[in-house]
Amino acid sequence: MLPLAVGPRVAPRVPDGFDDRPYERFAVRPLTPTIGAVLDGVDLAAPIDPELHAEIHRALLEWKVVFFEDQDLTRDQHRAFAERWGDPERHPFYKYVQPGQDAADVVTLAKDAQTPGFENEWHTDLTWHTQPSFGAVLRAVEVPSVGGDTLWADAAAAHDLLPDEVKEEIEGLEALHDWRHTFGLGMPAEVVAQLDPHFPAPSHPVVRVHPETGRRTLFVNRIFTKAIVGMEEAESDALLTRLYAQYDRPEVHCRYRWRAGSVAFWDNRATLHYASSDYFPHRRVMDRISIAGDTPFGPHR
Repeated sequence: MLPLAVGPRVAPRVPDGFDDRPYERFAVRPLTPTIGAVLDGVDLAAPIDPELHAEIHRALLEWKVVFFEDQDLTRDQHRAFAERWGDPERHPFYKYVQPGQDAADVVTLAKDAQTPGFENEWHTDLTWHTQPSFGAVLRAVEVPSVGGDTLWADAAAAHDLLPDEVKEEIEGLEALHDWRHTFGLGMPAEVVAQLDPHFPAPSHPVVRVHPETGRRTLFVNRIFTKAIVGMEEAESDALLTRLYAQYDRPEVHCRYRWRAGSVAFWDNRATLHYASSDYFPHRRVMDRISIAGDTPFGPHR
């Protein structure tokens, strides 16, 4: 007899009632059934009219992360595209843990033999902030000949594939999110002490409701989630370990092979991501602009 865990794991891509009209301004090449699609026929360096903006936004909500290939963008054009979806964020920590930053709103992730990649764990950006990022636009500047892929996980599919009893258990829970045990370890102690009062650890719902689609998403991650509020440490750790395991299932993943000029735009409210660190000591350079978000809320707001 096969173990009960073996068999189809199929989650819906979109909620009931989602606007599923065909796209008219680009062709869509899905990477998986639920998450990730390449949008062919869009030039991000050209002006984006309201109709095209609306279609890209709808595709983002449907596929959670969308990709544009063979883009020849300047940093200013990269910034202009990101700004169409909100205010660029100024990340307070990267200047300490990733030397050489020369712009307040563009994080250059330059990895080589002296600076190896360290983003290889599932995470959602800035969950230690009271208002985590809406999303991010990542542009490949220089990539290794092989390796250095990025993976995204569908946080709604991860939630939907939980057993019903676990969904009921976590429905109204909150979790603490903190930066001190991650970014803080790479910064001088005096800098951590200086930043500490400005970035207290917030609590967020374990089940977040997407503000546009209404989907329930699993909103915890191994890097920044510290504990379930109100639980003993052992109980909290056991539950979080079970929830994190949902992200390890390939059925909720897409994986993207970068080439220079590729651009990814992801919805941070609906996804986690993982940068595969398998290219050391070769060089990989990416420019990222994060877009400011809103306060997460749960099903019982």
